[in-house]
Amino acid sequence: MTNNLNHLRKEYKKAFLEPSSMHNDPQVQFEGWLDEALKAGIEEPNAMTLATCGSNGMPSVRMVLLKGIEQGGFVFYTNYNSRKGKHLHENPNAALLFFWPVLERQVRIEGTVKKTSKDLSDQYFYSRPYESQVGALVSEQSKVIGSRNQIERPFKELMINPVKQLSRPANWGGYVLRPNLFEFWQGREHRLHDRIQYTFTGSGWEKERLSP
Repeated sequence: MTNNLNHLRKEYKKAFLEPSSMHNDPQVQFEGWLDEALKAGIEEPNAMTLATCGSNGMPSVRMVLLKGIEQGGFVFYTNYNSRKGKHLHENPNAALLFFWPVLERQVRIEGTVKKTSKDLSDQYFYSRPYESQVGALVSEQSKVIGSRNQIERPFKELMINPVKQLSRPANWGGYVLRPNLFEFWQGREHRLHDRIQYTFTGSGWEKERLSP
């Protein structure tokens, strides 16, 4: 089967993009697209690819979940000592990618990342199910471990003897990516896709069409 990948084809015909009909604020445009993804019943429409690059120049990419659009950007949560956390400490530049194949759309976002306020991290941490709070507490994300028992044992102990209120680990919390570039992509026939890019100029957003 893998030898036939070059024969896989799909024509995109669902929609088109015109800069004149798109909102001048790309964040508003994004929120409209996210609402459409939610209404379309897409599973985890807030799933996004996060690309980072540490001081060694080697990029790394993984899936995370968007948990809010606030504090001037896109908010997600993780362990600050994870690989992505270390990358973002070394190099705050990062990129996001949302892909909604049902709608034949994707959105690329580039910008700089910083930690959210402690209050926002606390607010989200305590809104999570107890099991998820315990998971954040016992996992040393990205660290090499000898077996699953190293995380399952302390997890089970805290589940058998629950704590009334756990403390958010100091090494776990939120990041916010503040964008300086958006690209909205709509699939079109014959690979002549629509690509509308917004670039922040310092005083506002410049909107222009890119060649597919």
